[in-house]
Amino acid sequence: MRRAATWPALAAALFVLAAGALADEAYRAAVQKWRTEREARLKADGGWLTVAGLTWLKPGENGFGTGKAQAIVLPEGSAPASAGVFELRGTETPVRLAKGVAAKMAGLPLDGPAVLRPDSTDIVELGPVSLQVIERGGRFGIRLRDKNAAARREFTGCRWYEIKEDFRIDARWVPYPEPRPLKVPNILGQTETMPSPGYAEFEVGGKAVRLDGVLEEPQSTQLWFILRDQTSGKETYPAGRFLYADLPKAGRIVIDFNKSYNPPCAFTAYATCPLPPPQNWLPVRIEAGELNYGLHGGNGGR
Repeated sequence: MRRAATWPALAAALFVLAAGALADEAYRAAVQKWRTEREARLKADGGWLTVAGLTWLKPGENGFGTGKAQAIVLPEGSAPASAGVFELRGTETPVRLAKGVAAKMAGLPLDGPAVLRPDSTDIVELGPVSLQVIERGGRFGIRLRDKNAAARREFTGCRWYEIKEDFRIDARWVPYPEPRPLKVPNILGQTETMPSPGYAEFEVGGKAVRLDGVLEEPQSTQLWFILRDQTSGKETYPAGRFLYADLPKAGRIVIDFNKSYNPPCAFTAYATCPLPPPQNWLPVRIEAGELNYGLHGGNGGR
């Protein structure tokens, strides 16, 4: 009778173990899928691996083309020596093409002068090359993307820590009564103020830590965490890493460090990356997420 009575309990235990193993495998597969998609975004036509230049505009006309005398020098063979002009007029940046030069914007032929909105989909396409106006702290520049960029051609893939479920943390969420302005520095030496609705509080290796999250847009469905930890500059990128998390529910937020990743400046010297605010410098090692990518001398994205 004793032996027979143990079978239901044993079967239940085996079922729990099997269910746990399936859940673990499903979680690992989901993280791996996310990582594969992250790498695909990097390698895409408009991905960070195609960013091949950044030129800050001077007031007035800024010529672009493959000629070495141009303010914005395009890759050899991608366009005429003189392809056109970007004119910085206060906060407006109209573009004007040289006679006989064909280009597109939003997939349509670019006919006549056009004013480009900064950090928008107003992108001038010249064959494999595209040009976009960006604005940082009142400075306007032209970001150059090249589908044939060396960084894209020579990309060897992202490197990651093994997936560790211990680093998927169910953290306590501590909201501020009202969103606080959080000062976020960037590699240009500028500081941007972003709204922080609160912080996540949790433990790593028995040590209590916290991370302040920010909202990129008022209607964002995720919080953005810009962080450093004790692996930064060793196994992971020196300037820190990024991490997104779904908005908190019922006073809890899931922080999954297995999805922490390098900023664009790990791959290109022409991004303008935000840096972790001092309160997000963690005194612990986060041995999860993306490892450093080579030692090409990148400077630390947006």
